[in-house]
Amino acid sequence: MKRHNRRNFLKTTGLLAAGALAPGLVRAAKPAKKLNVLFIAVDDLRPELGCYGHKWIKSPNIDKLAAGGTVFNRAYCQVAVCGASRASLLTGLRPTPKRFLNYYTHAQKDAPGAVTLPEEFRKNGYHCISNGKIFHHRDDTEKRSWSQRAWRSKIGGAVCLDPESKKMIGGRKKRGPWFEGPDVPDNAYGDGQTADKTIRDLKNMKKSGKPFFLACGFYKPHLPFYAPKKYWDMYDRKKIALADNRDRPKNAPKMLKGSGEIHSYHNRNMKYNSDAWHAAGRHGYYACVSYVDAQVGRVMRTLDELGLADSTIVILWGDHGWHLGEHNFWGKHNVMHLATNSPMIVSAPGFKGGQESERLVEFVDIYPSLCELAGVKTANKTLQGTSFAPLLKEPDRPWKKAVFSKYGPAVSLITDRHNYAEFKNGERMLYDLKADPSENVNIAEDPENKKLVASLAKMLHDGYQTVKP
Repeated sequence: MKRHNRRNFLKTTGLLAAGALAPGLVRAAKPAKKLNVLFIAVDDLRPELGCYGHKWIKSPNIDKLAAGGTVFNRAYCQVAVCGASRASLLTGLRPTPKRFLNYYTHAQKDAPGAVTLPEEFRKNGYHCISNGKIFHHRDDTEKRSWSQRAWRSKIGGAVCLDPESKKMIGGRKKRGPWFEGPDVPDNAYGDGQTADKTIRDLKNMKKSGKPFFLACGFYKPHLPFYAPKKYWDMYDRKKIALADNRDRPKNAPKMLKGSGEIHSYHNRNMKYNSDAWHAAGRHGYYACVSYVDAQVGRVMRTLDELGLADSTIVILWGDHGWHLGEHNFWGKHNVMHLATNSPMIVSAPGFKGGQESERLVEFVDIYPSLCELAGVKTANKTLQGTSFAPLLKEPDRPWKKAVFSKYGPAVSLITDRHNYAEFKNGERMLYDLKADPSENVNIAEDPENKKLVASLAKMLHDGYQTVKP
């Protein structure tokens, strides 16, 4: 599963030049002061970034963050949908058959007594701020989680700006087309405004001197693919490689489906899943990734200019993965590897930069990890994750044997080599991620895999307590 030699990549892209933190350099910590947390969430971001070895993606700012931190190549969400994934992460609780199920999930309703991650920091004297999309619903646990009202731009993620796009608005949800690229400034869209607000808050927190937990949530590259023209211009659509596995996986369970979310937008009169559709879809996704990368860069430069970098833990994560035309799927909403694997990058004072870890981690681990890294003592006994803080010191140390995810009718177990899933109707799915990393052939019912399937099924049913490091 190792994607590339990241150190060589950083050298060839110039990120180890003056001004960037090279692997082996240690950020100076200030132990006398509480460490701040900059918590960056990126909606629908899959690990297709320069720092993950995808050199065609222009993500220099996230790559620079990676050069000063640790890249987790095997990070997985608990549920491959925004609402449930975020509620699970922010409460430190795993989904159940009745909890954290879908897009509509509210942590307040599904886990009413749970102390949230920002609430934990707030109890420990931190000023906690929410900008953009953090919880899926802005007001979810708002009064107890945040020190001030959770902020979101009035320009929502589906608000189109191009006059031609506005002519296409319609349908049940009154939405516009699935992509656009008008010639507008970054803060014409909501994510640019979220960066503006976060920068203002960083300056205010610098003046106040209070420790902060500052959450900054970007909507893109979530559908629709709306980004300023200059980010579209970074890519030549004719040179964009399309998915080479557009067929349904062989022997795939009948219950395995892709997401239908993309059909809630105007199709611009393009034939669904044609070559032109695939090229436009990838182009739009890449443009949005580069747009968000620029906003991350603005925030990170401000953190550095204010002299806060050496006293701030930075974590950047995507809430789940995303199919970008593979198997002719567009979106998340299943338990295949592309839907559950997501980027996570952590940079913390006192730890080496330029590291990568192949160890299995889950988003439910983020809550206890940030508490440990910040020195926040929690009395919360309900947390169901494991702090990955030791991996920042020893990225290759022995760790979890497996991680767990679920969506709709399926539950899955991901090990170092396999992705195994069981569906409510009794169907099973097994992919060998080393021999078949694109998950093109389901081998769950192959006779020679009978013992392997039984072993993985037992591990899945025994649960997360049995696979701890």
